[in-house]
Amino acid sequence: MRRYLVVAALLALLLPALAAAKGPVSASISGPGLASPLKVSGDGEGPETALGTLAMSSGFFAQMFGQTPDPTFTTRPKRALGPRYKVVYVVPGGSDVESRVVQWIYPYAKPVAVTHMRANQPFWETERTHGGWYRATAELKRMLVRAGLSRTAP
Repeated sequence: MRRYLVVAALLALLLPALAAAKGPVSASISGPGLASPLKVSGDGEGPETALGTLAMSSGFFAQMFGQTPDPTFTTRPKRALGPRYKVVYVVPGGSDVESRVVQWIYPYAKPVAVTHMRANQPFWETERTHGGWYRATAELKRMLVRAGLSRTAP
């Protein structure tokens, strides 16, 4: 019985933290060569949708909440990154709070896309983004091209 109480107590402590680590519910991408912002939707917590692929392959979760080990880096890459695109994510929180967080994507950087999120952006009233630079996966550019970006820099 005592073992069950310990497990229940641990779950009670962990579940609120796990529930708080929510993914985005939508994103809007704007930048060079786009006549209007691209709307990205789907499940922001898994790779099965465009939004999930965007969040997972761009380093959104590491930049938003931080991770251990930390895959972000603090300094801008020295190489030319090409055009910059602004992504505005809508992230739901408790008490019906919706936060907007900005990430910058450089989809034409070589050898792969690079992203940046400014540290200390407020979300959920009391939280702040971890921020940093992130070397994206190749899937990010493929997803962006499917969503409407050109294969080559405009």
